Amino acid sequence: MSTEASGPNDRLRDDSEVVGAVDGDGTDREYVIADISEDEAWLSMEADDAPALPAWR
Repeated sequence: MSTEASGPNDRLRDDSEVVGAVDGDGTDREYVIADISEDEAWLSMEADDAPALPAWR
């Protein structure tokens, strides 16, 4: 996973805290990745479409 930022500010932050979680009930689940140290810094996808953990290694 890249640690380089790209975007309007092009900056790196040492105090970022990125987490991932599955949200929703058994039929409508979303996988969410969020930087909880920033407002509105998140993305989501259907949980069934998210890559499996072994694929990230």
